[in-house]
Amino acid sequence: MPVARTLCAVVVTTAIAAATAATAQTVEPVRGFEPERYLGQWRQIAAIPAWFQDQCAYDVTATYNRGDEPDRLRVLNACRTADGTLDQAIGRARFTEAPDVAALEVTFVRLLGGWRWFAAGDYVVIALDDDYRWSAVAHPSRDYAWILAREPELEPATLAEIEAAYAAAGYDTCRLLRTPRRPGGAETPLCEWTAEAD
Repeated sequence: MPVARTLCAVVVTTAIAAATAATAQTVEPVRGFEPERYLGQWRQIAAIPAWFQDQCAYDVTATYNRGDEPDRLRVLNACRTADGTLDQAIGRARFTEAPDVAALEVTFVRLLGGWRWFAAGDYVVIALDDDYRWSAVAHPSRDYAWILAREPELEPATLAEIEAAYAAAGYDTCRLLRTPRRPGGAETPLCEWTAEAD
C-alpha cells in the first residue's frame, strides 16, 4: 500500500476512534433540577465562549428570571468590552424536557414580535452545586461551555470537581478559559488553573 494511502487510512481510523470515544461520553443533564433556585445573577468563571461573546473582554454575567410563558426563562447576558463599554443581550430559554431536567435551549433572535427557536442553542447543566452556588453548563457539540457561580471566585477543590465533570462528559478541559474579572486579566486554561492549585 502506498505511503500516502496508508497515512490516509491511519488518519481516518484515528478520526473514527476519536468520534466513537466522544459519542460514548454523553452530555447528561442534571435531574431533580429546581428552576426557581436557578434564577438570579450568575458570574462567568470560565468558558469556551460562544460566537456571540466575541466582544466580551471581562466581567461576564448571566441573569435568569421567570418568563412570561410557562416553563420559559428570561435571559440577560452582560459583559464589558475591551474599552469598558457594557454590552448586553436579551433572550429567552425554554426547557427541552420536563422542567426538573436541566436541559434547555436559548435564543437571542427576536423577529416580528416573537422569539425564533430555529436559532436556539442547547444549554445543558451537567453539574450543579447542592446549594445552587455554581453550575457547569455544556453543549452536546462540546464546542461551548460555561462555568457559572454566584460569587466571583470558586475554591480550588470546587474547580477540580467541575473539571472532572467536564472531563467525564468528553471535554478537553484545557479549552475552558478563565474569564477575567478586570481589564487585562489572564485567560488561564482550566486544566492549568486546577494544576496550579494542587
